Amino acid sequence: MARKYFLSGSPYENEYGFSRVMRVGNTIYVAGTAPIAADGSTASPGDAAGQAHRCFEVIKKALEEAGAVMGEVVRTRMYITDAAFADEVGRVHNEFFAETRPVATMVVVAGLVRDDFLVEVEVDCVTKE
Repeated sequence: MARKYFLSGSPYENEYGFSRVMRVGNTIYVAGTAPIAADGSTASPGDAAGQAHRCFEVIKKALEEAGAVMGEVVRTRMYITDAAFADEVGRVHNEFFAETRPVATMVVVAGLVRDDFLVEVEVDCVTKE
């Protein structure tokens, strides 16, 4: 089955050899998505809920570019740098997925690529087409 790639323009895609989004048939995979603002800075510094919201906004846009919608997401993985963020990040997850309830994993990690990243999210999606 053919792979279709959707690039975000990040310089790391070429340098590290990855794609923001890959579609294989009706399955779409979105790579780990950090809370990066439009200007390249970290969105909502110090605010895990704000960062989670930004991650899901970026994911939503990426899915739409690949021909999908958030309601077709079947799995989410949330990486947080402190267990104390779990409830607030979980509430943001609920804002996006209260009706569709994908399977979800939340993992506490020692750190993310930037010291001020508190949250990173990746998703898998299965579309009707």
